[in-house]
Amino acid sequence: MKTLLAIALLVLVLPASCLAAEGEMRYGMHVTLPAKWLDPGDMEGFSTPYMIVYAIHDAMVKPMPAGMQTPSLAESWSEAKDHLSYTFTLRKNAKFHDGSPVTPEDVKFSFERYKGTSATLLKEKMKEVQVVGPSQVRFVLKEPWPDFMLFYGTTASGAGWIVPKRYVEKVGEDGYKKAPVGAGPYKVVSFTPGVEIVLEAFDGYWRKAPNVKRIVMRSMTEETTRAAALKRGEVDLAYLFAGPVAEELKRTPGIKLEAPLLTGAFWLELTEQWDPKSPWHDRRVRLAASHAIDRQAINQAETLGFSRLTGSIVPRIFQFAVAVEPPAYDPAHAKKLLAEAGYPNGFDAGDFNPFPPYNSMGEAIVGYLQAVGIKTRMRTMERAAFFTAWREKKLRGIIMNITSVMGNAATRLEPYATKSGIYTYGSLPEIDDLFARQARELDLRKREALVHRMQSVMTEHVLNVPIYDLAFIWGVGPRVEFSGANAIPGFPYSAPFEDLKIKK
Repeated sequence: MKTLLAIALLVLVLPASCLAAEGEMRYGMHVTLPAKWLDPGDMEGFSTPYMIVYAIHDAMVKPMPAGMQTPSLAESWSEAKDHLSYTFTLRKNAKFHDGSPVTPEDVKFSFERYKGTSATLLKEKMKEVQVVGPSQVRFVLKEPWPDFMLFYGTTASGAGWIVPKRYVEKVGEDGYKKAPVGAGPYKVVSFTPGVEIVLEAFDGYWRKAPNVKRIVMRSMTEETTRAAALKRGEVDLAYLFAGPVAEELKRTPGIKLEAPLLTGAFWLELTEQWDPKSPWHDRRVRLAASHAIDRQAINQAETLGFSRLTGSIVPRIFQFAVAVEPPAYDPAHAKKLLAEAGYPNGFDAGDFNPFPPYNSMGEAIVGYLQAVGIKTRMRTMERAAFFTAWREKKLRGIIMNITSVMGNAATRLEPYATKSGIYTYGSLPEIDDLFARQARELDLRKREALVHRMQSVMTEHVLNVPIYDLAFIWGVGPRVEFSGANAIPGFPYSAPFEDLKIKK
């Protein structure tokens, strides 16, 4: 009797946040959650929003455990013999959370309202989108474009993720972000921007009814806060741990570390290189910065050595990728290059903008640059503000970036190295010409040669400073039977959501 009373009293004094309901999985998120991430129509060229989009929404074709381009809302598709059109057949049992069926009109509407990454390129290439029957929709191109399915059917863009036309028109664009209705495995119960989102299983999801009935994602931007919550059992899964905190979790009984190797590299974007008056305009200065960084030391300190050093922003597992080793860590040679370029005492490189929330990695790189005379000032930002400032070209100096969206070498380079790229501050005419040529080339070998040349030009020019392909460390608690780690190769987050399981 005394034992039962003690347990009852303990339950009364514990905060409600500590008590997970039966069938509920809780996440400690490493970022704040902006409303725009609930709408695939404005997707950025990064994987982060997809950690929510995969739960609420569904795409015609998307990366899944079965492959990078897995039929989803579309049960099949075909390419015309003249390569000028793609016809998709929708699943008959696919429906939105409000019970309405997914129709070809929704597909056409979703594409036409899309304004995120690579939207300009997609719409320049598209002649029209046709509704050709009650379950078929056709995308008609102006000219053959071999990469259409990679841009449309992977996370290279959000154009293939479908929203309900009638509902969006009813509530308006702003209203949709506040109360989104999707066709994915979970529907939104409540959303507090920047703080928390609560999701409930949608048993009408075409693929299967989700195993976990309720998901709570809560922003915990401090790494130590996430770790403490995971150890106390307040969350079942938490993202992004590094260095000493990751080591501590590794030693904690009941906690499992996952470290998916992503289809994405960290790199330094040197925004001022396009200004002839800037020190960065000189190739020797850009190369000096690359030699100044001890990539392996950062890898060990940040990701326990799980990441893979690279000299390219294109993952080597991508089609048409060229494997490039990074320049050796050689601070003496870096100083020599700076002196040859006319900067024997170094120079002021302005702001250093680390990709949020990788501030400790940014601090390490700032230290290495400082050691050879490249002086910068850390400028940290919240992630949504960072993305907005970058898209509007308001970030200056050095940007430490990462992306792990899917695709091939050409889709990876489009947003960052071509004149139409959403994040491009400047481009090389040769790369722009090569990109346009490869986009039209139907001969696979000739196309591969063109895309290889694009990457070679980037390396020769030292267009950016790649660091490593990230191993993204999570902590998984003892209640979790299946976390979704590594289920979709190269994807950073827990997915597919409908497959997640809690131990009984």
